[in-house]
Amino acid sequence: MVLFFSSTVTNPPTVIYMGRDKVENEELIKYAWPQDLWFHVDKLSSAHVYLRMPESMTWDAIPEALLIDCSQLVKANSIEGNKKDNITIIYTPADNLKKTGDMAVGQVSFHNDKRVKRVHIAKRENPIVNRLNKTKVEKQVDHEQEKVDRIKKESAVRRAAAAEKKKTDLDLARQREAEKAARSYDSLFSGTPDDDEDGADEPKKTGRDLEDDFM
Repeated sequence: MVLFFSSTVTNPPTVIYMGRDKVENEELIKYAWPQDLWFHVDKLSSAHVYLRMPESMTWDAIPEALLIDCSQLVKANSIEGNKKDNITIIYTPADNLKKTGDMAVGQVSFHNDKRVKRVHIAKRENPIVNRLNKTKVEKQVDHEQEKVDRIKKESAVRRAAAAEKKKTDLDLARQREAEKAARSYDSLFSGTPDDDEDGADEPKKTGRDLEDDFM
């Protein structure tokens, strides 16, 4: 089972979720979305809490209030960390989590330590924890099907974007061809020198002069 929470410090509210136990945590490590953020109490046992970031958000620019919500939820779900003040919460993108076969259930490391950030939590903030707990919903999640649905949706978005780009590029190419053709047409009638203009400055001949020329 997966526990879902809603953080109302953002508009629209942001989804936060975590596994009910270490077995579910193992599933979440495997199936978390690449754009999700993973939170954990540093150097202590705790729940694995994930933030599902909206598309407009980047992991290195999380709103401070949302960051505190996630951190307080992690602290509240750590047996040892919940009792302590001045603890550190670590967080990183889910695709930075590294899991090898020799690790214990729920244990992870990181592909790149430089992509791990830390936030200091001085103490438990009950108003924050209580607000989040009021939104808690427990759901049975088919992780494999959810992954398939996500990939299909992302592929559809990419195809639509590619089709739109192709259409835009084609329209631009047609516009350029039309402008090129217009310039070529205009050059025929743009007043370039021709035979009639060669004698523009010569004096006009009389009828007699023309007859003499003809003779």
